[in-house]
Amino acid sequence: MSTATITSKGQTTIPKDIRDALDLQPKDKIQFTLLSDGTVILRAKRRSILDLHGMLHQPGNKPIPLDDMNPWK
Repeated sequence: MSTATITSKGQTTIPKDIRDALDLQPKDKIQFTLLSDGTVILRAKRRSILDLHGMLHQPGNKPIPLDDMNPWK
């Protein structure tokens, strides 16, 4: 069992063992579900197919070469 403290701003840190078990990374989303008995279920929110909209080539748009996307170049 892991515990965490809530700050005056309502923030908390998810314990490392929980982050590791859920493979949570910075900027990941988590979902809380409150059951009628007071139990809270925490789930890692995974990407849906709708999150990927616009990542593939769209007809009429010229593809951007990978070299042009490299910020370290």
